[in-house]
Amino acid sequence: MEDKVTLDRIKLLHPSLVNEVDHIYRAQIVPALSGRAMCRFAFTLRTFKEQDDLYAQGRTKLFDSAGHRLGIVTKAKGGQSYHQYGLALDIVLVLDSKTASWDQTIDFDKDGKSDWMEVVEIFEKNGWEAGCRWKFKDAPHFQKIGGKTWQELLVKYNAKDFIPGTQYVNL
Repeated sequence: MEDKVTLDRIKLLHPSLVNEVDHIYRAQIVPALSGRAMCRFAFTLRTFKEQDDLYAQGRTKLFDSAGHRLGIVTKAKGGQSYHQYGLALDIVLVLDSKTASWDQTIDFDKDGKSDWMEVVEIFEKNGWEAGCRWKFKDAPHFQKIGGKTWQELLVKYNAKDFIPGTQYVNL
């Protein structure tokens, strides 16, 4: 099943990736997950401030509004994540259109493969890097960076080397 939230978030990716990711999602991921779970893109484009707020969790922001201790969720400050350039996305599985699951082992559609790993394999076969393969695991994260470092992208961002009429850097 297609998820409207995900379709809207795809449009926030770098213009060079929008059509590719739309195709991956509609033609490959949606048909692959035929059970009660659907794939939602939890994050695509993230502002520098949003990234700094995430970086603060577990460091300078220790508790949430309910008083629960926060853990560290990212090693990247604003500008150091490919999310700021529209070159990354994070996923979550959504069950029955309401319950989020980050369980990487469950096979909701009973086809012999975990639904999470089906999504990983689809992105990898399309040339995307999966954060679940890193030493510092970031299982929901996928990126396609075209050989650019975040440092190179930050220089372009600070120089306002943007696609005309946008805030997306020229690649």
